[in-house]
Amino acid sequence: MTQNRYLTDAIPSPCYVCDEALLERNLKLMQRVQQESGADIILALKGFSMWSTFPLVREYLQGCTASSVWEAKLAAFEFGREVHAYAPGYKAKEIDELLPLVNHISFNSLGQWQRYREQVAAAGVSAGLRVNPEHQEAETELYDPSAPGSRLGIRAADLADADLTSIEGLHVHNLCECDSYALERTLQAVESKFGQLLKQMKWLNLGGGHLMTREGYDVEHLIAQLKRLRETYDLQVILEPGSAVAWQTGPLIAEVVDIVENDGPIAILDISATAHMPDVLEMPYRPTITDAKEPGVLAHTYKLGGNSCLAGDVIGLYSFAEPLQPGSRIIFEDMMHYTMVKTTFFNGVEHPSIGILRRDGRFDLVRSFTYEDFRNRLS
Repeated sequence: MTQNRYLTDAIPSPCYVCDEALLERNLKLMQRVQQESGADIILALKGFSMWSTFPLVREYLQGCTASSVWEAKLAAFEFGREVHAYAPGYKAKEIDELLPLVNHISFNSLGQWQRYREQVAAAGVSAGLRVNPEHQEAETELYDPSAPGSRLGIRAADLADADLTSIEGLHVHNLCECDSYALERTLQAVESKFGQLLKQMKWLNLGGGHLMTREGYDVEHLIAQLKRLRETYDLQVILEPGSAVAWQTGPLIAEVVDIVENDGPIAILDISATAHMPDVLEMPYRPTITDAKEPGVLAHTYKLGGNSCLAGDVIGLYSFAEPLQPGSRIIFEDMMHYTMVKTTFFNGVEHPSIGILRRDGRFDLVRSFTYEDFRNRLS
């Protein structure tokens, strides 16, 4: 990224900016994976649901996966291709709403599937079960579906005597921003525990966490794994990445509001870690800032803090070549995935606008937020 590309008067602060050219770059790589492996890639809305980009995304991906009725509606009404659904549990009224919208639905337990199996069959929707390979690859426990005691997925031992008549697929998800070698190890566990079942299935959904658009990812190895799996079991293989679609496709633009002193200078920004990029606190991770480095490397070091009353609303220590002052712009890179989908109106802090930097260099402000948006969240 270059600084000047995003520092333009056309872009307000705060603002999430999706760079259309970078998004299409990722989509073209995914198109290649689909063409060479025979697998299908769908968009996981839980990671990226910026529906103003859907006209571009649907040129390359086969559909969306939804974790709720509302996400399924977004997929059906705004994306308009295949809709796959999985949730830890469904209420009866949710099934009534989902079945007219979806092509595939995966259940988290035998009990849920048995409760709704006749209804699903009557709707002509392909039914699957989420299974737990009991194989861990995610580095952070918060994001590890295969951690001991997980509520997500059915273990092989619990399927031993089950009647799976009319189950057409299995759903596996245990990765989080992982490489293709983590997928290979996962597939070894899946085939060891569920290999006989795979021979009976029409499809296998490998979930998300396949960070194929990250620099250094072995795409050839991924393609080989998917192709082998598809040919060995004569299956439709489905991947549903969220982060990989929007990886490195645009920043969050922020602005310094004030500088305060307490054992060093603290820059108060017009954004909030807890409200606008919560993975900074949850994961946790350190965002990359354009033209900033580790503390002490450049001449001026600041602690960057959010504009909420949460004491821990702190992004971290960064150094800059020039001193910051009110009005200075900060570019937080790679802020398209798992940010907008998690934002809140905590404290009534101004919610960042949403825009698209078009391939021809034009900036389109597609959404700004108002007091009424804040008010209407509650009653």
